[in-house]
Amino acid sequence: MIILVINCGSSSIKYQLLDMKNDDIFDVIAKGIAEKIGLPEGILQYAPAGKEKIVRELPIADHKVGMQLILEALTDPEHGVLKSLEDIEAVGHRIVQGGDFFSGSALVDDDVLKKIDFCSDFAPLHNPAHLLGIQAIQHVLPTVPQVVTFDTAFHQTMPPHAYMYGLPYEYYEKYRVRRYGAHGTSHQFVAQQGAKFCGIDINNSKIITCHLGAGSSICAIQNGKCVDTSMGFSPLEGMIMGTRVGNIDANAVIYLENKLGVTPDEMSTILNRKSGFLGVSQQTSDARELDALANSGDPKAKLALKKFTFDIIKLIGSYIAEMNGVDLIVFTGGIGEHNSRLRRRVLENFSYMGLAVDYEANTAWAEDAVITAPNSTVKAALICTNEELVIARDTMHIVESLED
Repeated sequence: MIILVINCGSSSIKYQLLDMKNDDIFDVIAKGIAEKIGLPEGILQYAPAGKEKIVRELPIADHKVGMQLILEALTDPEHGVLKSLEDIEAVGHRIVQGGDFFSGSALVDDDVLKKIDFCSDFAPLHNPAHLLGIQAIQHVLPTVPQVVTFDTAFHQTMPPHAYMYGLPYEYYEKYRVRRYGAHGTSHQFVAQQGAKFCGIDINNSKIITCHLGAGSSICAIQNGKCVDTSMGFSPLEGMIMGTRVGNIDANAVIYLENKLGVTPDEMSTILNRKSGFLGVSQQTSDARELDALANSGDPKAKLALKKFTFDIIKLIGSYIAEMNGVDLIVFTGGIGEHNSRLRRRVLENFSYMGLAVDYEANTAWAEDAVITAPNSTVKAALICTNEELVIARDTMHIVESLED
């Protein structure tokens, strides 16, 4: 089954085209990204399998235009990988926020779209963009079935004491204010892959997964099910991130609103887009640039990275206590897969448990690897995430069930 997987951000569209034979046998036919959508100078990257990547700089007015450009690249007479758009049998989308409406993936229909829209208040930077991606596909491929996979679905196994806030209960009943988490597709994949890679029975295991990137979250997974995670009502909660503040006293937010004379929407922009690495360093939200600044001695860059490391250590420690132990700690995501120094600094704080880092193995870069020594009482691993594969698998199963 030829499946197009779409991951829409507020100003980007990541995509992969996969030929799915079954869950474990598949080919990635092409992949790429449309970036800087809505800005004067957009970028379209297109990488067909086994061929050179093509990069075009051109205006991309909106998501509909971006989707059209992607489909044109896939069917281009010279560089394309499809004879026509009719070769696409299904489209799968990543959706950040599905509230507590969805505990798994779903076929797109009017009811599903309404629920995604309802959850836009919970993830204002993401859900509206996801809807634009779905609508763009409906416009150009109106008869092709679409499936949505939710970042929040994996976290629906959290017990009430883990997802409830200490607010008046009626706010949960009326407005669905609770902790939902995010990155669930990634956490689920790397936990399963990590357990398999390390020879651990996931159905009898305690695993902590660290998805570390521009947005970061950590998840406690017991016997294959999420029991706690660091992101909350929105992707703002948890550790410091690229531009997000992470955990903060709500009174500090009210205090700043009054001092700065800003509206709640303006305060939301500060917390979501102007804080985190960018806010503390006052220079960049990019972890690679932050690393370079810290290495050159910049004190604010050093502080941002130390805060990030501290937050990870604190969350892992709390989840070890929560699950009464841990068998495996997994690192993934853009930072988790590429920053060996961060992994080392985090893991060395758990040497009291008998966790022993294999320093040579820990130099691994974006490839699956066990990074603890053979005598380590707790295993740690670098596992490359593949959210697109999870989405493609779910899309395949749902569309096949329609055909049956």
